[in-house]
Amino acid sequence: MRSTRKQVKIGIALSALLIIGTSWVTLQNQAGPDNPKLDKLKVLPGYKAEHIYSPSDNKQGSWVAMTFDDKGRMITSDQYGFLYRLTIPPAGSGQQTPTVEKLAISLKSPSDTTKTKVGMGYAQGLLWAFNSLYVMVNHNKDTTFSKGSGLYRLQDTNGDDELDKITLLKSLKGEGEHGPHSMVLSPDKQSIYLMCGNFTDVPKMDAYRLPPVWQEDNLFPAIRDPRGHAVDRMAPGGWLAKIDPEGKNWEFMGGGFRNTFDFAFNDAGDIFGYDSDMEWDFGLPWYKPTRICHITSGAEFGWRTSASNWSPSFADCLPAVLNMGQGSPTGVFAGRGSRFPAKYQKAIFAFDWSFGIVYAVHLQPKGSTYSATAEEFISGSPLPLTDGLIGPDGAMYFLTGGRRLGSDLYRITYVGNESTTPATQAPKLTAEHQLRTKLEQYHGEPMAGAVEAAWPYLNHPDRFVRYAARLAVEHQPVAQWQAKALAETDPVRLTQAMFALAHQSKVTSATAVEAPAQRTAMLTPLLNVKLDPLSEEQQLGVLRAMEVVFARMGVPTGAERDKAIALLNPRYPAKTATLNRFYSKLLISLEAPGVIEKTLPLLALKNEDGPGPIGGETVTASSDLILRNPQYGLDIADMLKKMPPAQQTYYAVMLSKQKTGWTPALRDQYFAWFANAFGYKGGRSYVGFIDKARKLALANVPKEQFDKYNKLSGADLLAKSGNDLATDYVPKGPYKAWKLDTALAVIDSGLVASNFDRGRKIYSAVLCSRCHSMRGEGGDIGPDLTQLGTRFSNRDMLEAIMMPNKTISDQYASTVFILKNGQSVLGRLTNEDKGSYYISQNPFAPEDIRKISKKTVVSKKVSTESIMLPGLINSLGNSELKDLIAYLKSGGNPNAEVYKAADGGKGK
Repeated sequence: MRSTRKQVKIGIALSALLIIGTSWVTLQNQAGPDNPKLDKLKVLPGYKAEHIYSPSDNKQGSWVAMTFDDKGRMITSDQYGFLYRLTIPPAGSGQQTPTVEKLAISLKSPSDTTKTKVGMGYAQGLLWAFNSLYVMVNHNKDTTFSKGSGLYRLQDTNGDDELDKITLLKSLKGEGEHGPHSMVLSPDKQSIYLMCGNFTDVPKMDAYRLPPVWQEDNLFPAIRDPRGHAVDRMAPGGWLAKIDPEGKNWEFMGGGFRNTFDFAFNDAGDIFGYDSDMEWDFGLPWYKPTRICHITSGAEFGWRTSASNWSPSFADCLPAVLNMGQGSPTGVFAGRGSRFPAKYQKAIFAFDWSFGIVYAVHLQPKGSTYSATAEEFISGSPLPLTDGLIGPDGAMYFLTGGRRLGSDLYRITYVGNESTTPATQAPKLTAEHQLRTKLEQYHGEPMAGAVEAAWPYLNHPDRFVRYAARLAVEHQPVAQWQAKALAETDPVRLTQAMFALAHQSKVTSATAVEAPAQRTAMLTPLLNVKLDPLSEEQQLGVLRAMEVVFARMGVPTGAERDKAIALLNPRYPAKTATLNRFYSKLLISLEAPGVIEKTLPLLALKNEDGPGPIGGETVTASSDLILRNPQYGLDIADMLKKMPPAQQTYYAVMLSKQKTGWTPALRDQYFAWFANAFGYKGGRSYVGFIDKARKLALANVPKEQFDKYNKLSGADLLAKSGNDLATDYVPKGPYKAWKLDTALAVIDSGLVASNFDRGRKIYSAVLCSRCHSMRGEGGDIGPDLTQLGTRFSNRDMLEAIMMPNKTISDQYASTVFILKNGQSVLGRLTNEDKGSYYISQNPFAPEDIRKISKKTVVSKKVSTESIMLPGLINSLGNSELKDLIAYLKSGGNPNAEVYKAADGGKGK
């Protein structure tokens, strides 16, 4: 049906309030033209996508986990409900709909036969192994489902193909999106590995590959998230364990994850997980992007809550194999067994829920670990990916859903011309890889000869080998190697030995004052190291070892402090930002003379962060994510417009600890920085973190000067909570999923009492002003809204706001470019010439133009879907919605008729 002329005008005038582009479109698939489930997918050439089933359309919830049983049937779980078993018709059979059964363990309530209770479900991990279904329940038991979080084993005891026996293998304390997650069968098919997020307590284990002596080990001010996230979660964060089939023996394999949901083994038996970022920290110096981690024996990846989060530069943790970018990691699985070309049989597939991307991660052996690249294998918008696997038929199956979103099951098959012969060739393992795994045999119980075998490799050039050697030493009785550690003269071996000794020492910061001998014994060789001949990585290791000793045993005093300052002070400022972080941290912790004068000039450096985004270069640039998901992309767009200088923030937060050495001039310069910092835009917690650091610094100011520096540092810029700017309007709600008729009834009840000033603030709070102008003020991405109220009815306006996909003008459409390397780029085409396209990707910074060579583009297409948030007004309560609509109808004029109309401003 063609749009009427009136509808077209509304689309051009509004496109809803936030018409900034359009979402992903299909550029290559094998679907028909009228299947929206498939039309939104982009798949690589040669692959066919099929939509198999929609559980949400059949009132079966939102599916987040899958496995295949020994008969080739798929078993899935609703995030908040039942388990289901599917018999899926073979690809090419002509049959479309699978047979779906709710598993018979779904029991009727004895007291209410009309209400079906969940017998087993609420799973975020499923695994069929050892003739059993293992279920990782993620749930706080209640009247609907009596099982709490933990690992359960389901068995068929009488051969009737029904799972009739439920055995709790271990209860786990933790639930929610950071609770217990996925399970994977080991390559030798003798054990099970399972992953839990950082809101899951580590239960008592039978063995530990990573010795359970973890602490926060960070001298940086321990500022907790101002909005309360994970403030009580300490090391080791998320963790990986190995168990036997009966769940009797549990071995801790690694930790330090934020929220790795899933993981997979490659053909060499190495484990790779996809860890999450903390998006609220974006722009802050401790932010780390989502990343692919090679999880070796006893791995520690350094997640710590909030500002205590470890940097990958810390020599006592392991770095990522590949920084992916912003997103929400979910499913991970190997391509092994697929009927795909060999390249993809060897790949690890990693899902991003937020931006709807399936990455194919390609690993290349490098030393004892791997280097990696990633390409976009499948994408779509919206495509909230949850879990996936290679099926028994060699096809890829994946689910979408989670958080009660619409859920779908898809199948991907290869129909191209390349060979799909099974790639059976074993990977060629390097000598370093073999050495690392040999050292890892000493991770566990004490073993004779371990110290002698491992010690020479504490200074190995390969970081993962050094790490494995150090853990091998740590697992041995300290008495066997303490003297050797203290007598070590090689600076790299000494660094690793001091990590081990600090971890295993009985001396703590609480007892160090009374018993400083151990700290002195450890610091003496570290302070005697000649730093200048060392590489930057080696210097960082020595400085980090000092920090761990300080953190565990107390900051030195007296002559020991003087010696530390004498070593460090002449080298600060250093040549690189990373070195400066360590030097400033140690010197400020030591209250070193002159450290303020040396650090304050660094607050003025604008380019010390170096090139690239916070956390390092990523597979997908933040700007490439903006147009894929409006809910998250617009936040990214807002941040990229004025990114905080993360290195400056680091120095400023460190100086909040400095109590001595301040002059009025130095304080004036320092506190003025905070007021400027509030002008930047970071993640959701950025303002609150800056305010908390500001308040820590104010605690060191003389009482009579507090008011002066409180005002100078920007107190008047902040809302009462300190988490938002005072100019920001935060909707009061209550939140509701508005429907058109309900919203229209509220508006039609009358607008005469609406508040102009609040309407103006809400107009900015829901981001209208970023893209649209009104009375000469605002953005210029969308059309001017000054005359909106004179042209359209309440229904027209609400419909355009709430149903942004209904009518879209191509005047504001985005273009999707598919590149030769398989990646995709989205942006609004602003210009082109003979050799290039010019696109704008950030609606809040449209002047930032990206150039794309036409030689790299395979195809392009304009989308006809708006990426405007359909739930834009859902955060508004009744009176707030009235104020917003009244403001729009007024065109920004406080004397407009809508505020005094006799009919209550119905405006029909």
